Formats: sequence, C-alpha cells, structure tokens
Amino acid sequence: MVHTIPGTKKAGKTMGRRVITIGRQYGSNGHRIAKKLSERLGIHYYDKELIKIAGEMQNITYEELLKVDEKRANPWRYPVEDEVQMAKQFRFEPMNDVLFYTQVEIIKDLAAKEDCIIVGRCANDILKGYEGCRSVFIHAPFEKRVEVIMERASVDEREASLLIKKIDKQRRYYYNYFTDQKWEDMTQYDICLNSGSVCEEQILDVLAALYESIL
Repeated sequence: MVHTIPGTKKAGKTMGRRVITIGRQYGSNGHRIAKKLSERLGIHYYDKELIKIAGEMQNITYEELLKVDEKRANPWRYPVEDEVQMAKQFRFEPMNDVLFYTQVEIIKDLAAKEDCIIVGRCANDILKGYEGCRSVFIHAPFEKRVEVIMERASVDEREASLLIKKIDKQRRYYYNYFTDQKWEDMTQYDICLNSGSVCEEQILDVLAALYESIL
C-alpha cells in the first residue's frame, strides 16, 4: 500500500526558511546533536515537542500519543486505551496514523514559519523537494551505540543490545511504512555522519556549515 504524504513531492518549492532534518539510529546521539546544534545556531529544535503540539491539536494526552510515536500501527490491536482510540473522531483510524498526519501538518507549518531543526518523524521525506531543507542521518557502529545506551539507560550490555534492536526496528518499520522508502538507505539523505568515528564537535561544525550554506 502506498502512503503518499500530501504536498511533499513538489520539487523546487521554496519555504523561505532554513530547516535541518535529522534522522538517527537509536544510540547514535542524534537527539543530543540536534539539541547542541540548536544552541549553536540559536534556532529551535523539535523532537518530542511535536507530540505535545499534536496532542493539543487533537485533544489527546501526551502520554497516550507517546505510546505510538514513531511506530506504525499494529493491525491486530489498538496501541492506546480503548476509550481514547474508540472516541468517535478516531474510531476508524489508528492512533499512529492520527499522530503521523497531524505531525505532517505541524512540520510543514514550522518549515514555513521559522528556521529550525526537526528530529525524526520522516521529516526528510515530508519536506522533500523544499529548497530550504537539508536532510541528515546520524548513525554509528552497533557496539558504539551499545556503549551509549548502557550509560544512558543504566542497563547491561544485553539489555542495551535488545533495546537498540527494538527501537531501530520500530523506527525502520515506521519510516518504511509511511514513506515507501528505506530508512537506512543513505541516498534518502543529503549528508550521513558516523557519530562513532567523527567527534561531536566536528559533526556540529559540518551541520552548522550546512545550515549556513542554505540560500
């Protein structure tokens, strides 16, 4: 089934704002890089804040939407509480889809209004063809990501490995489902950076230069 995102295939359309989208493997420190880049550039970055905005638009709690964030719908069960999922306005649409297409509106609106950094949520595909957008993918060797998650989540090596495989699988299915592209296909992005071999400051230098190069 093809899931075409409305308004995302108009190559050459100008936003008038500069936007960096950051896709990331779990444990590659993509979120931290986005946060530090926003501090360096003096622009906002959007990650889980997108869920809060979507919740306000749809009158759904942040906690419920967080359960389906960057996950494709499970065809066999509802991923949130029945009383929420079965509310009249959402009865025939999985909450995952409600969140995704609400975030599509939010991302396009943000890109039209302000310079910003957007983390995940298929933003590179949603903004494909917009002249002011540059897409980035942050990755790292599996063993490096295990070290990061062991420290971040205070878990052992086995738990960290399982968590990385789980989250990567969720993000892969989500991206592939909603874009009909391959999440880890490096041709989907303008720049791909290995945070396991390139130091964080160098990555920030590259991304700052990328941002400044956008006309």
